[in-house]
Amino acid sequence: MSESRPVTLTRLTLGQAAESRDDQVATEEPLEIRVEGRSVAVVMRTPGHDEELVAGFLITEGIVKHARDILEISQCPSTGNVHGNIVDVLLGSALVNWDHLTRHVFSASSCGLCGKASIDSIFQQFSPLEDSALAPFKTIAPQLISTLPTKLREAQLTFASTGGLHASALFDREGNLIAVREDVGRHNALDKVLGYALQHHLLPLDQHILLVSGRVSFEIIQKALAARIPLVAAISAPSSLAVEFAQASGQTLIGFLRGETMNVYTHPQRLTAAQ
Repeated sequence: MSESRPVTLTRLTLGQAAESRDDQVATEEPLEIRVEGRSVAVVMRTPGHDEELVAGFLITEGIVKHARDILEISQCPSTGNVHGNIVDVLLGSALVNWDHLTRHVFSASSCGLCGKASIDSIFQQFSPLEDSALAPFKTIAPQLISTLPTKLREAQLTFASTGGLHASALFDREGNLIAVREDVGRHNALDKVLGYALQHHLLPLDQHILLVSGRVSFEIIQKALAARIPLVAAISAPSSLAVEFAQASGQTLIGFLRGETMNVYTHPQRLTAAQ
């Protein structure tokens, strides 16, 4: 399934005649996630990299930690499509807390937390990052961080044609792009990146940097912590709860990363002094 679809629109410009033209819009479709045949979530996503999305979802729900925890991810066919909008996961050694994994209601693409059974279930039991465990990460030069948005934009192929997708990008500490994924939901884009990391045996990501194209919500920071990412940067703003969570979890949070300027909200000690 395509990440964008053609539409015909009417372009209106004040003082000029209406103009009919073709355009591309981002694809949005529901995806039902099943674990061992049991439905656990319905998310609105951009089709593509669905197996990564599901794997990342299971990481951030605390269900899996290693690639070996998943035996198989199968995408059920549906009429008229090579792949359908239902994905089923067969687990290996991982155990499922079904009472905790409760996302049976519809989750809109703009809200990764919709459908949680209780507010307590939002706060996953992922331990904070410790500086001693991150010793090899050392510090990162702000000059390197400032180069990342350009690398992300150059890799956003579908955004270039639609203007309607969020993106998450994973970089190593030298600023090399490891993976980038786009989706109508910012949390879906991150889940796809984390799923890629799981499938390529990169976890934990304690030597990596995450860049997101939009604002940073609490759940983005929480998902990054699940993968042990120590530095999260965003082109837009963070929420207050994201800042509070990053401070408590030991993660460096950067917002408004634009050109040579950036706001460092938490743990600035991981950034070297500007040269």
